[in-house]
Amino acid sequence: MTPVTLSNVGTELLDDPAADPAIVVESLRNLARANWWFGGTAAALFGLGQLLRDAARGTTWSLLDIGTGTADLPRAAVRWAAAHGWRLVPIGLERSPVAARLAVTTIPTVIGCAGTPPIREKSVDVVLVSQVVHHLSPTSAIELFRACDRLARRGVVVADLRRNVPAQVGFWFASHLLRFDRATREDGITSIQRGYTRRELAGLLSAAGVPATITGRPLSRLVATWHTDGPRDPHTVG
Repeated sequence: MTPVTLSNVGTELLDDPAADPAIVVESLRNLARANWWFGGTAAALFGLGQLLRDAARGTTWSLLDIGTGTADLPRAAVRWAAAHGWRLVPIGLERSPVAARLAVTTIPTVIGCAGTPPIREKSVDVVLVSQVVHHLSPTSAIELFRACDRLARRGVVVADLRRNVPAQVGFWFASHLLRFDRATREDGITSIQRGYTRRELAGLLSAAGVPATITGRPLSRLVATWHTDGPRDPHTVG
């Protein structure tokens, strides 16, 4: 896979590797809060539940979180899995050195681009991609899905935003109530504008040739999951 190209809808702070580190840190911490309050954490855990629901209790699964940020999602996933009788061993992938320095304090983290992940194929059980796809151009999103399919031994979870106006309005008001910084407030609106409809996401997954099932979740979330360890029809997209 070649280095990724970004969405042509607006720009976000985290698109810029040269952004002010202090602002990036504040924004990342607010994004972790946003995941909790606005459904990002719940969407990722729902996707993991879809993949692991038939797994034997007591089994251990490795988890690669692409675009891990502060690693709030893999930490939540570890707690969730333990409560359900599984053990998750997480690793983060992050292209931002600032984010990687935050994440590595709690989970092992590799610095690298999602377009050229420094991870061997079929070297992790599950790949999680949460709120990364909307940053990418459609071509790069398709290539990322294919890369995830190659990396994962067991399955892939893609969780992202569903584009709609009510979500933009709701985030604007809620982000002020939660006293998010200006960059996070503005980036949150851009993120939703960059999001996909269910049909659009299904088209990208179909173009990637992966057998995904898409589920709509509360607070304008879409979750796509697919298994990589069994027979499948590459043209079946839910």
